[in-house]
Amino acid sequence: MLTDYIAKMIEEMLNEGNGTLELQRNEMANRLGCVPSQISYVISSRFTPERGYVIESRRGGGGCIRIVRKQMSRNEYMMHFFCAIGESIDEGETIAYLKNLAGNGLISERELHIAAAATSNAALASIPPDRRNTVRAQIFKQIILSMMAV
Repeated sequence: MLTDYIAKMIEEMLNEGNGTLELQRNEMANRLGCVPSQISYVISSRFTPERGYVIESRRGGGGCIRIVRKQMSRNEYMMHFFCAIGESIDEGETIAYLKNLAGNGLISERELHIAAAATSNAALASIPPDRRNTVRAQIFKQIILSMMAV
C-alpha cells in the first residue's frame, strides 16, 4: 500500500537524520508518483504528537515540512496515551493504541493481549452498549496507570 511505503520511507529518513527530517511535499510526491496531499495525509495520520513526533509546516517553498521525533521516557510516552484516551474509546481504537504501545516496545505482546481482552466488547457485554465506550476508557486508563507503576 502506498501509504505504508511513504510512512516507511519517512521513518527511514528520520533514522538517517537522527530523529529530524525536513522534506518538501512536492518533491517527495514527484519522486513517488503521487499527489502532495498523500504525503500530508501520511504525516498527519502517522507522525502525530501522541506517537512522539513534532511537526512544523512552512508555507511556500514547495511545502517544506519538518518532522522531529521527540525522545520521551517510557512513562512520558504512556502518559501521552493516557491523555489521548479521553472519556470514551471504542474497541478498535483501544486495539490500535495497544498495538502502538507494543510496536514501540513499551508493553509486551502478552500485556497487549491481556489488556485487549479486558477491554473487549465481550468482556463488557453486561454493560449497556451506550455506556460501553465510557467504561472501556476508564478501564483502559487504569491499565495504562498500572503499567506506568511497573
